[in-house]
Amino acid sequence: MRARHPRGSPLSPELVGFVLLGVFVFAVFIGFPVAFTLIFLSLTFGYFALGDLVFYLTVLQTIGLMKEEVMTAVPLFIFMGYLLEEGGLMERLFRAFRLLLGPVPGSLYVAVLLTATIFGIASGTVGATVAVVGIMAVPTMVRAGYSPRLSAGSITAGGSLGILIAPSVMLVVMGPVMGVSIPELYVASFGPGFLLAGIFIVWTIVRCLINPRLGPPLPREERAGSFRTLAVELTLGMLPHVVLTLVTLGPILAGLATPTEAAGVGVVGTIIMTAAYRTLSWARLKAAVILTAQQSSMVFFLAVASSIFGAIFTRLGSATLLSETLVGLPLPPMGTMLVVMFLIFLLGWPFEWPLVIFVFVPLLQPTIMALNFDPLWFAIVIAMNLQTSFLSPPVAMAAYYLKGVAPEWKLTDIYWGMAEFMVLQVAGLLLVMLYPPIALWLPRWLYGT
Repeated sequence: MRARHPRGSPLSPELVGFVLLGVFVFAVFIGFPVAFTLIFLSLTFGYFALGDLVFYLTVLQTIGLMKEEVMTAVPLFIFMGYLLEEGGLMERLFRAFRLLLGPVPGSLYVAVLLTATIFGIASGTVGATVAVVGIMAVPTMVRAGYSPRLSAGSITAGGSLGILIAPSVMLVVMGPVMGVSIPELYVASFGPGFLLAGIFIVWTIVRCLINPRLGPPLPREERAGSFRTLAVELTLGMLPHVVLTLVTLGPILAGLATPTEAAGVGVVGTIIMTAAYRTLSWARLKAAVILTAQQSSMVFFLAVASSIFGAIFTRLGSATLLSETLVGLPLPPMGTMLVVMFLIFLLGWPFEWPLVIFVFVPLLQPTIMALNFDPLWFAIVIAMNLQTSFLSPPVAMAAYYLKGVAPEWKLTDIYWGMAEFMVLQVAGLLLVMLYPPIALWLPRWLYGT
């Protein structure tokens, strides 16, 4: 059944779809809840243009999404991240890096970025990483006289890596939406993720070499007293994260387990590790369960709502018109790609990543596919692009995560510190766009794709 011209209305079906999109964006900006607003508007405009067909589309899209087995990995990975946050396994890791890097200029910046990168690999979340690193590092940075802006930038930028590097929750969600293999997404994320971590670390060290007052080496009394002490701290700090990475990522990358199965093993492994280190109480376990339920329900409600919206928007013909318009721009393929990435970059400012992935990426993906770009590479550059949304105002959730645990720092200083690293993030994104093998060489070598 084709979309009919609404009776008595001068609007074509395609134009109805764009009006639907515009009204939705306006409603979200003035504060209406995203998921329920999206469902209500989709059904209203869909019935206006499609009649009873809109209800059949709603049922089919909801059932289809619920059959996506890989989506069950989302709450498990979220739960693992909150268990790591509540269990305190990152504190010993940060202490080990702090002792190891004490004589290095800007040692606390480097320790923060290394800790956040490793914790991000184990947890795959941003909020948990920024909050826990902030709790651990801010008092030490304040005592050492470190720059609040550079400190805030390193904590938030390091924490945002968790949403990019596997086992990122965002990549689990992105895989089914974009029709890309999650194991290949995970493998492809390592190159860009470590590239960004390296850029951040080099930048902080260079800044401190130029201006030592930004991050002086730690006093001797705060460094490791002996090689044995350092070795013990490094072993105890790294062991849980190495084990968890092996039991979660290892089976996925080797093709021995699905992401859901590996996430379940990761949750069990995290509980065992926190129990062995005696850092997880019943109260903290309860808090992790509640936080997981809240975060997961938000993601799933939004997934259902956006799936309904996407089906109606496509049925109206608006998605096809949008794709044809973008492809028809008088630009070379990379120029059109830059336009699409700029649109996603702007959308990341007011909206959180689940909304962008579920609603807007499916609208823009046909344009990229028509230009014959690699879908795996496209998915990774979108992930890098959305990572900047945690560092870009006015939403910039990483700023509020950090402000909550570092009330003594001004929000303006946190924003200025994040802006510095957002420029580095955009530079890394452009590198991956201009040289795709940064993301693609490892999956090609590992899977031959």
